[in-house]
Amino acid sequence: MIEKIFSKFLRRRKRKPFSAWQIELTTRCPLRCRMCIRTESADWQYQDMVLEDFKKLLPYLKDVETVVLEGWGESLLHKDLSQCIRLVKKEGSQVGFVTSGMGLTENRVAELIEAGLDFVGFSISGTTPETHDVIRVNSHLLDIFRVIHLFHEEKKRQGLLRPKMHLVFLMVKDNISEVPSVPLFAQEAGIEDVVLTNICHTINVWQERQRVFAWDGEKNPYEETVKKAEANARALNIRLKRPALSAVDVPVCEENPLGNLYISAEGEVSPCVYLYPPLPSPFKRIFCGKEHWIEKVSFGNIFREPFSAIWNRGSYEQFRYRFIEREKSYRDLYFSLWDSNRSRNLKAAHLADPPEPCKTCHKILGF
Repeated sequence: MIEKIFSKFLRRRKRKPFSAWQIELTTRCPLRCRMCIRTESADWQYQDMVLEDFKKLLPYLKDVETVVLEGWGESLLHKDLSQCIRLVKKEGSQVGFVTSGMGLTENRVAELIEAGLDFVGFSISGTTPETHDVIRVNSHLLDIFRVIHLFHEEKKRQGLLRPKMHLVFLMVKDNISEVPSVPLFAQEAGIEDVVLTNICHTINVWQERQRVFAWDGEKNPYEETVKKAEANARALNIRLKRPALSAVDVPVCEENPLGNLYISAEGEVSPCVYLYPPLPSPFKRIFCGKEHWIEKVSFGNIFREPFSAIWNRGSYEQFRYRFIEREKSYRDLYFSLWDSNRSRNLKAAHLADPPEPCKTCHKILGF
C-alpha cells in the first residue's frame, strides 16, 4: 500500500537512499472498519509513540525522501502530530499521512498546514453515505467531504498549493458498483488524485468473501468495472491508480522493502506494516483461501540501537537479498524476450522464492 499510495511523491529523481519511511505514531483508532484486522481481536496493543522517542529518528531522516506518519491507527489522535510534522520538515523530507479526517476542525486544519504538511489522503469506502458509513463504521462520508473543503479553504487563505490531497478507495464487493463513480466524487471534492486499493490482509470469513481480486487464474468479473473507473477518470482529468485484480508473481511487492521500511509505535523496524501489526505473535492471515499464522517480523528496535546496526544486520540483509534475486531473475527474463529464438511469458516467470513471511501475503501476487 505505501508505494502505490505515495508513488506520486516518490517518482521524482531519487537523491536519498530511502524512498519512504512509514512511522506509526499511534495504534489507536476511533473507527471500527469492517475490513480492519482489529475487528476480531481482544488483544490489540494500544500504544502511542512518545515524542522524545520520535526525536531519536530525526538524525536518520536526511536519507529519507518521504516520511509517512501512519501505521495501524489514526494519526490525528496523536497529540504531537503537528510537532512531528515540523520536526520532519526541518530534516528535509516530504511528510504526510492518510486519515479518516474524523474530528478535524478549521483550527486543526490550519495548524497542520502551518506545520508544513505536504500531502494528505482521505480513506473512503463508498461514494454514497449509505455504502461508506456501513463499511467504515463510525466514519461519515459527508464529514470527510466537509473536511476536504476545510483544507481547500485554508490552503487558499494561506496562499499555498500544499498539502496535495488524494482519495484512497478500498474496493470490496459491497462497494465495487460505486467504483466507476469515484472519479466524479473526487472532482466534486476538488481532488485530482485517486488510489484504488485491495483488501489484502483478511482474517475472517466476511473479509475473505469481500475481496474483489482473484488468485485462482479465473477471469475476474470486476475488471470491467475498474476499467470503467479508469475511463471516467481520463474523461475528467483525474489521475487514478489501481491494483491488479488477477494474480501476477511480482519480483518486489509495492511495499518495496528495498527502499522503504516501517517503524512501529514502540520502535520496532520491520520491512512493511503488514509484517508487524499491533497484535500478539503469531498473528492470523488468510492467503489464497487458507488460514496461516505468521510470526511478527522485526530486525531491531531503533530506539535502543543505531539504525545502521539494524539495516546491516545479517538477517535483514538476507531478507532483502531474496527480493534482489527476484529482481535479477525478472530482469534476465525481460531482456531474454528480445531474443527472437525465445518466447517466454513474464507471467510464467520462475522467480526466486520471497522471504518466508512474504510467501503468504497477497502483495507478492501483485494485489
